[in-house]
Amino acid sequence: MTRLSVTSLMPSYTLEVRMDNPLWRRVLVISAALVVGLALSVAILVIAGVPAENLAGEFAVTLLDAHSINAVLVQAAPLILVGAAAAIAFRARYWNLGLEGQMIAGGVAATAMSIWQVGPEASRLVVMGVAAAVVGAAWVIFPTILKLRLMVSEIISTLLLNYIAMYFMYHLLFGAWKDPRDSYPYSPEYKAFERLPELWHGIGAGYVLALVVVALLVWLTQLSRFGFSLRFVHDNPNFARRAGLWVVGITFSSVLISGALAGTAGFVVSASIQGRLTQAFFTGYGFSGILIAFLARNNPLMVVIVGMLYAILFVTGQNLQVFYQVPFAVVQLIQAIIVICIAGSDFFLNHRLVRRV
Repeated sequence: MTRLSVTSLMPSYTLEVRMDNPLWRRVLVISAALVVGLALSVAILVIAGVPAENLAGEFAVTLLDAHSINAVLVQAAPLILVGAAAAIAFRARYWNLGLEGQMIAGGVAATAMSIWQVGPEASRLVVMGVAAAVVGAAWVIFPTILKLRLMVSEIISTLLLNYIAMYFMYHLLFGAWKDPRDSYPYSPEYKAFERLPELWHGIGAGYVLALVVVALLVWLTQLSRFGFSLRFVHDNPNFARRAGLWVVGITFSSVLISGALAGTAGFVVSASIQGRLTQAFFTGYGFSGILIAFLARNNPLMVVIVGMLYAILFVTGQNLQVFYQVPFAVVQLIQAIIVICIAGSDFFLNHRLVRRV
């Protein structure tokens, strides 16, 4: 008499890599991941004491209220810039974890132009922005040389340079640049002509600058010869080298652009959100930029969308803190859950379960 085991009656599955990923599947999977993340977030907020019927209203306020939309655009500008900075570096296989240090370098450079009154008043804002971009790019030169010439890990060198930039800024803010009016450790306020203005119905100059930068990056990475070469370097640097491409020059140029964009983000934060150089103006932006680049798959256009969503989460979290006394840790937890859900969707995009016959 033949005996059948329970395991022999159970279907068997194997994991396979998807060979194609049409647009409809990407949209479906990412949307499903976002719905799961939002559902978990709602459950956490209800447990934290926020009435369930008020949650939809809070998101609606963020998306429909003019003041909240203005706040979202202001927050989105530096997030888009640091996301773009991370994306262009990652495209060159350079893991730039020093975005916050480059932001600090840019903020310090912009503040120096303000304190030292470099240039006429009419062009001071432009001088500050250019100085921030140049110094942000310069801040990443040393670790890039170490990487390309001595094979020193850029993960370590760029990360450690964050602390050097931070403590140098502290030296200035607690010393020569301390505000003379109240002796607090932040720089004197920027003058009105040194602040990024509002251009039209709540749309600030910082957001417009971020969109212009993204448009230039789209052209550079998708339409130019440099972008074609950069794709070769990202996919197979050894093959690109053998094909005659100047891999070192392409990588170095990409990293300089990354540093310049991060420095510009530092200028945008200090000249719009803060209005001066403060001790913590850079906090959280660096790793947020890395997450944005990862979720956007290093695509400049997707960086804008993900940066906007991240800014919406940020502003909504601020509203929850103010009106419902939700702890900041809970807000961070919600942001992390949504990011993890969207990041986890990458597995379902690239793999599938197939039943064995």
